[in-house]
Amino acid sequence: MNQLLSTDAVPRNQRLAYWTDMICNVYVQLGCDPVRPDEAGNFEGSIRQHTLPSLDVSVVTSSAQNVTRTAGHIARSSDDYFLVSIQAKGKGMVRQDGRDAVLSAGDFALYDSTRPYELRFDDAFEQIVLKLPGERLRSELRNTETLTATTVSGREGAGHLLLGMIRTLREDIDTLQPASALAVANGVQSILVAGLQTLPAARAPGLSNLTAYHLARVKRRIDEQLADPTLSVSSLAAELGVSASHIHRVFKSEPLTASQYIWERRLEACSKDLLEPRLVGRPVGEIAYARGFNDAAHFSRAFRERFGCSPREWRNSRMQ
Repeated sequence: MNQLLSTDAVPRNQRLAYWTDMICNVYVQLGCDPVRPDEAGNFEGSIRQHTLPSLDVSVVTSSAQNVTRTAGHIARSSDDYFLVSIQAKGKGMVRQDGRDAVLSAGDFALYDSTRPYELRFDDAFEQIVLKLPGERLRSELRNTETLTATTVSGREGAGHLLLGMIRTLREDIDTLQPASALAVANGVQSILVAGLQTLPAARAPGLSNLTAYHLARVKRRIDEQLADPTLSVSSLAAELGVSASHIHRVFKSEPLTASQYIWERRLEACSKDLLEPRLVGRPVGEIAYARGFNDAAHFSRAFRERFGCSPREWRNSRMQ
C-alpha cells in the first residue's frame, strides 16, 4: 500500500488538528504542538506511507513541532510497536527512558510505543520512519529498553548500510512483488539490528566456540523439524543426546528461550508460505499445519500478535 497524506487537503485553520489525526492514524496515539504557537495557522506537513510485510516505511516532511506520547495515550491505545526515526533533512531529538538522542542528517534512533516518548523538531525537517511490531524486534535483541533514544550514526558501519538500503527502497518500493517485499523487510530489520548491536548497551560477552557450536546445532535441528507438531525442547534433547537443561543453557544468551524460538521460526515460515505464489490456492489452515501448528485458533492469535494482522489479512493485503 502506498498513500500520500498532506495538510494541503484542508484549510489553514484546520491543519494542525488534521496533522495530529494523521500521525495518530499512521503511527500510534500522539499529541502534537507547534514549536512556535503563533505559526499554527501556517503549519504544513505531509506523510508518504508505504506498507511492507511487518514493516511500514514512511517519509515525513513537516514544520517545526513537538510530538509526545504520554501515559494517557498508552492507556487509551495499547499498540506495541518499535519506531525508528532516520533523519533525512534538518535536526531532530528523540527522548525516552531518560535519554536524549540528537539526530543530524543520516543519524537514526529507536523508540518504543509501550512507554512515553517525545520527539522534538525546532525547525522544518524530513525524516524516514520505520514502524515494526514490538515482538518482531524483541525476538532479535535483548534488553531493548537500554537501546532506545540513542543516536546511531549513518556515516559508517551498519548505519550507513541501512541508509543506503532505505534510499534504494524509496525508489523501488512500488514495484516489489510480495515475496520480494518480505525479503526486503527482513533485510531492513537485520541491518537495523546490526546497527543497534554496535551501541555500548547492546554489547555482551561473546559465546565460546563450543557454546556457539551447540547453539547452531540446536537451531539447525529446529529448522529441519518445524513440520513436526511434537517438536519441543524435550524431543530435541532426546534426539541430540543431551539434557533439556543443556539446551536451555545454550539459549541463555539469546533474546528468546528455546521454546519461544521454535514458535518464532514456525510463524516466520508461515508468513513466507502465505506470500508464496505457488501456495496461493492452499488454505491458511493447511499452511499452519504444515509448519507444526495443530490448533488453528492458537495459530491465528499468535500470528496476529507477531505480525499485527490475521494470517488471511496478511495474505490478502500483500497479494494485491
